[in-house]
Amino acid sequence: MDKNKIAQLQEIIDGSNNIVFFGGAGVSTESGIPDFRSQDGLYHLKYKYPPETIISHSFFVRKPEEFYEFYKDKMLALDAEPNPAHLKLAELEAAGKVRAVVTQNIDGLHQKAGSREVLELHGSVLRNYCTRCGEFYDAAYIKNAPGIPKCEKCGGTIKPDVVLYEEGLDMGIMNKSVDYIRNAEVLIIGGTSLVVYPAAGLIDYFNRGRGHKLVLINKSATARDAGADLVITDPIGEVFDAIKV
Repeated sequence: MDKNKIAQLQEIIDGSNNIVFFGGAGVSTESGIPDFRSQDGLYHLKYKYPPETIISHSFFVRKPEEFYEFYKDKMLALDAEPNPAHLKLAELEAAGKVRAVVTQNIDGLHQKAGSREVLELHGSVLRNYCTRCGEFYDAAYIKNAPGIPKCEKCGGTIKPDVVLYEEGLDMGIMNKSVDYIRNAEVLIIGGTSLVVYPAAGLIDYFNRGRGHKLVLINKSATARDAGADLVITDPIGEVFDAIKV
Protein backbone atom coordinates (compact mmCIF):
# COMPACT_ATOMS: atom_id res chain seq x y z
CA MET A 1 0.00 0.00 0.00
CA ASP A 2 1.28 3.46 -0.93
CA LYS A 3 1.88 5.18 2.42
CA ASN A 4 2.40 8.58 0.79
CA LYS A 5 -1.02 8.43 -0.83
CA ILE A 6 -2.63 7.27 2.42
CA ALA A 7 -1.03 10.26 4.13
CA GLN A 8 -2.44 12.56 1.43
CA LEU A 9 -5.91 11.07 1.90
CA GLN A 10 -5.64 11.48 5.66
CA GLU A 11 -4.74 15.15 5.19
CA ILE A 12 -7.70 15.70 2.85
CA ILE A 13 -10.11 14.05 5.31
CA ASP A 14 -8.66 15.93 8.30
CA GLY A 15 -9.14 19.21 6.45
CA SER A 16 -12.84 18.90 5.67
CA ASN A 17 -16.18 18.49 7.40
CA ASN A 18 -18.09 18.26 4.12
CA ILE A 19 -17.15 14.96 2.49
CA VAL A 20 -19.41 12.90 0.26
CA PHE A 21 -18.57 9.29 -0.59
CA PHE A 22 -19.81 7.77 -3.85
CA GLY A 23 -19.32 4.01 -4.04
CA GLY A 24 -19.86 1.05 -6.32
CA ALA A 25 -19.64 -2.73 -6.26
CA GLY A 26 -15.95 -2.74 -5.35
CA VAL A 27 -16.84 -1.49 -1.88
CA SER A 28 -18.72 -4.72 -1.16
CA THR A 29 -16.54 -7.30 -2.94
CA GLU A 30 -14.29 -7.32 0.12
CA SER A 31 -17.35 -8.47 2.09
CA GLY A 32 -17.68 -11.44 -0.27
CA ILE A 33 -20.40 -9.99 -2.52
CA PRO A 34 -19.61 -10.48 -6.23
CA ASP A 35 -19.54 -7.52 -8.56
CA PHE A 36 -20.67 -7.61 -12.18
CA ARG A 37 -17.73 -6.75 -14.40
CA SER A 38 -14.57 -8.22 -12.89
CA GLN A 39 -13.18 -11.55 -14.03
CA ASP A 40 -15.07 -13.32 -11.25
CA GLY A 41 -18.14 -11.10 -11.52
CA LEU A 42 -21.71 -12.03 -12.36
CA TYR A 43 -21.31 -11.17 -16.05
CA HIS A 44 -18.83 -14.04 -16.41
CA LEU A 45 -21.08 -16.69 -14.90
CA LYS A 46 -22.65 -19.29 -17.15
CA TYR A 47 -26.43 -19.34 -17.00
CA LYS A 48 -29.17 -20.18 -19.47
CA TYR A 49 -29.59 -16.42 -19.95
CA PRO A 50 -27.04 -13.60 -19.48
CA PRO A 51 -27.26 -12.03 -16.00
CA GLU A 52 -28.18 -8.63 -17.47
CA THR A 53 -31.17 -10.29 -19.14
CA ILE A 54 -32.23 -12.13 -16.00
CA ILE A 55 -32.24 -9.01 -13.84
CA SER A 56 -34.30 -6.96 -16.26
CA HIS A 57 -37.86 -5.81 -15.69
CA SER A 58 -39.26 -7.67 -18.69
CA PHE A 59 -37.60 -10.94 -17.62
CA PHE A 60 -39.00 -10.55 -14.09
CA VAL A 61 -42.48 -10.17 -15.58
CA ARG A 62 -42.13 -13.00 -18.13
CA LYS A 63 -40.11 -15.55 -16.17
CA PRO A 64 -40.33 -14.72 -12.45
CA GLU A 65 -39.37 -18.23 -11.34
CA GLU A 66 -36.07 -18.15 -13.28
CA PHE A 67 -35.50 -14.57 -12.12
CA TYR A 68 -35.82 -15.60 -8.50
CA GLU A 69 -33.66 -18.69 -8.95
CA PHE A 70 -30.76 -16.43 -10.00
CA TYR A 71 -31.64 -13.61 -7.61
CA LYS A 72 -31.74 -15.80 -4.50
CA ASP A 73 -28.59 -17.66 -5.51
CA LYS A 74 -26.41 -14.72 -6.52
CA MET A 75 -27.81 -11.46 -5.18
CA LEU A 76 -29.03 -12.21 -1.67
CA ALA A 77 -25.88 -12.29 0.45
CA LEU A 78 -27.67 -11.94 3.76
CA ASP A 79 -24.74 -13.26 5.82
CA ALA A 80 -22.31 -10.65 4.47
CA GLU A 81 -20.77 -8.29 7.03
CA PRO A 82 -19.47 -4.74 6.59
CA ASN A 83 -15.76 -4.48 5.84
CA PRO A 84 -13.37 -1.75 7.05
CA ALA A 85 -14.50 0.65 4.30
CA HIS A 86 -18.13 0.51 5.43
CA LEU A 87 -17.15 0.78 9.09
CA LYS A 88 -14.74 3.70 8.67
CA LEU A 89 -17.26 5.67 6.58
CA ALA A 90 -19.79 5.25 9.40
CA GLU A 91 -17.19 6.49 11.90
CA LEU A 92 -16.39 9.49 9.71
CA GLU A 93 -20.08 10.36 9.49
CA ALA A 94 -20.44 10.10 13.28
CA ALA A 95 -17.41 12.38 13.60
CA GLY A 96 -19.07 15.01 11.40
CA LYS A 97 -16.75 14.47 8.45
CA VAL A 98 -18.90 12.57 5.95
CA ARG A 99 -22.21 14.18 5.06
CA ALA A 100 -23.61 11.36 2.93
CA VAL A 101 -22.87 8.04 1.28
CA VAL A 102 -24.19 7.67 -2.25
CA THR A 103 -24.08 4.03 -3.30
CA GLN A 104 -24.83 1.90 -6.33
CA ASN A 105 -24.94 -1.19 -4.08
CA ILE A 106 -28.13 -2.90 -2.97
CA ASP A 107 -26.81 -4.92 -0.03
CA GLY A 108 -27.52 -2.54 2.88
CA LEU A 109 -24.01 -2.94 4.31
CA HIS A 110 -23.47 0.79 4.80
CA GLN A 111 -26.50 0.95 7.09
CA LYS A 112 -25.43 -2.27 8.82
CA ALA A 113 -22.09 -0.59 9.55
CA GLY A 114 -23.86 2.39 11.11
CA SER A 115 -24.07 4.99 8.32
CA ARG A 116 -27.26 7.03 8.56
CA GLU A 117 -27.41 9.20 5.44
CA VAL A 118 -27.22 6.55 2.72
CA LEU A 119 -28.65 7.24 -0.72
CA GLU A 120 -29.25 3.96 -2.54
CA LEU A 121 -29.33 4.72 -6.25
CA HIS A 122 -30.29 1.16 -7.21
CA GLY A 123 -32.53 0.29 -4.27
CA SER A 124 -32.06 -2.44 -1.69
CA VAL A 125 -32.55 -6.20 -1.39
CA LEU A 126 -33.72 -5.55 2.17
CA ARG A 127 -37.01 -4.03 0.94
CA ASN A 128 -39.55 -6.09 -0.99
CA TYR A 129 -43.16 -5.26 -1.86
CA CYS A 130 -46.18 -7.09 -3.19
CA THR A 131 -46.83 -5.92 -6.74
CA ARG A 132 -50.59 -6.13 -6.09
CA CYS A 133 -51.24 -4.69 -2.63
CA GLY A 134 -47.89 -3.16 -1.64
CA GLU A 135 -47.36 -5.24 1.50
CA PHE A 136 -43.75 -5.10 2.75
CA TYR A 137 -41.54 -8.19 3.13
CA ASP A 138 -37.97 -8.49 4.36
CA ALA A 139 -35.11 -10.20 2.57
CA ALA A 140 -35.27 -13.32 4.75
CA TYR A 141 -38.84 -13.94 3.59
CA ILE A 142 -37.70 -13.75 -0.03
CA LYS A 143 -34.69 -16.01 0.59
CA ASN A 144 -36.75 -18.69 2.32
CA ALA A 145 -39.83 -18.60 0.09
CA PRO A 146 -40.11 -21.57 -2.29
CA GLY A 147 -40.04 -20.60 -5.96
CA ILE A 148 -41.71 -17.25 -6.61
CA PRO A 149 -42.31 -15.36 -3.32
CA LYS A 150 -46.02 -14.66 -2.93
CA CYS A 151 -47.85 -12.20 -0.71
CA GLU A 152 -49.48 -13.79 2.35
CA LYS A 153 -52.28 -11.20 2.27
CA CYS A 154 -53.39 -11.22 -1.37
CA GLY A 155 -51.31 -13.85 -3.19
CA GLY A 156 -49.61 -11.29 -5.42
CA THR A 157 -46.02 -11.65 -6.64
CA ILE A 158 -43.45 -9.91 -4.46
CA LYS A 159 -40.80 -7.77 -6.16
CA PRO A 160 -37.51 -6.62 -4.65
CA ASP A 161 -37.15 -2.86 -4.28
CA VAL A 162 -34.13 -2.87 -6.59
CA VAL A 163 -33.77 -1.04 -9.88
CA LEU A 164 -33.77 -3.67 -12.61
CA TYR A 165 -32.53 -3.12 -16.13
CA GLU A 166 -35.17 -1.23 -18.15
CA GLU A 167 -36.32 0.58 -15.00
CA GLY A 168 -35.60 4.22 -14.17
CA LEU A 169 -33.83 5.44 -11.08
CA ASP A 170 -35.76 7.15 -8.28
CA MET A 171 -35.49 10.83 -9.20
CA GLY A 172 -35.94 11.94 -5.60
CA ILE A 173 -32.85 9.99 -4.58
CA MET A 174 -30.96 11.15 -7.68
CA ASN A 175 -31.75 14.80 -6.99
CA LYS A 176 -30.73 14.50 -3.34
CA SER A 177 -27.48 12.83 -4.40
CA VAL A 178 -26.81 15.63 -6.87
CA ASP A 179 -27.34 18.22 -4.11
CA TYR A 180 -24.91 16.52 -1.75
CA ILE A 181 -22.25 16.11 -4.45
CA ARG A 182 -22.68 19.63 -5.81
CA ASN A 183 -22.20 21.15 -2.34
CA ALA A 184 -19.37 18.85 -1.20
CA GLU A 185 -15.85 20.11 -0.51
CA VAL A 186 -14.42 16.62 -0.95
CA LEU A 187 -15.80 13.87 -3.16
CA ILE A 188 -14.34 10.41 -2.57
CA ILE A 189 -15.26 7.87 -5.23
CA GLY A 190 -14.54 4.25 -4.41
CA GLY A 191 -14.99 0.79 -5.86
CA THR A 192 -16.55 1.82 -9.15
CA SER A 193 -15.32 1.81 -12.73
CA LEU A 194 -17.57 4.81 -13.46
CA VAL A 195 -19.08 3.22 -16.56
CA VAL A 196 -22.68 2.66 -15.38
CA TYR A 197 -24.89 5.60 -16.27
CA PRO A 198 -26.78 7.60 -15.19
CA ALA A 199 -25.17 6.99 -11.78
CA ALA A 200 -21.61 7.54 -13.06
CA GLY A 201 -22.64 10.95 -14.40
CA LEU A 202 -23.08 12.23 -10.85
CA ILE A 203 -19.37 13.07 -10.74
CA ASP A 204 -20.06 15.85 -13.24
CA TYR A 205 -22.01 17.75 -10.57
CA PHE A 206 -19.01 18.03 -8.27
CA ASN A 207 -17.90 21.66 -8.05
CA ARG A 208 -14.14 21.81 -8.59
CA GLY A 209 -13.88 25.07 -6.66
CA ARG A 210 -10.85 26.35 -4.84
CA GLY A 211 -9.69 23.91 -2.20
CA HIS A 212 -12.10 21.20 -3.32
CA LYS A 213 -10.66 17.72 -3.74
CA LEU A 214 -11.64 14.73 -5.88
CA VAL A 215 -10.31 11.35 -4.71
CA LEU A 216 -10.60 8.10 -6.68
CA ILE A 217 -10.03 4.74 -4.96
CA ASN A 218 -10.35 1.78 -7.32
CA LYS A 219 -8.22 -1.26 -8.13
CA SER A 220 -8.31 -0.55 -11.85
CA ALA A 221 -7.98 2.69 -13.78
CA THR A 222 -11.05 4.78 -14.58
CA ALA A 223 -11.71 7.32 -17.30
CA ARG A 224 -11.75 10.04 -14.63
CA ASP A 225 -8.32 9.39 -13.10
CA ALA A 226 -6.64 12.23 -14.99
CA GLY A 227 -8.94 14.81 -13.42
CA ALA A 228 -8.57 13.60 -9.84
CA ASP A 229 -6.47 15.20 -7.12
CA LEU A 230 -5.59 11.80 -5.71
CA VAL A 231 -5.84 8.31 -7.25
CA ILE A 232 -5.34 5.21 -5.08
CA THR A 233 -5.36 1.70 -6.58
CA ASP A 234 -5.09 -0.30 -3.34
CA PRO A 235 -8.03 -2.35 -1.98
CA ILE A 236 -10.56 0.09 -0.57
CA GLY A 237 -10.98 -1.77 2.72
CA GLU A 238 -7.24 -1.55 3.39
CA VAL A 239 -7.20 2.12 2.46
CA PHE A 240 -9.98 3.10 4.88
CA ASP A 241 -8.63 0.81 7.58
CA ALA A 242 -5.46 2.93 7.53
CA ILE A 243 -7.37 6.18 8.03
CA LYS A 244 -7.64 7.62 11.54
CA VAL A 245 -10.82 9.41 12.65
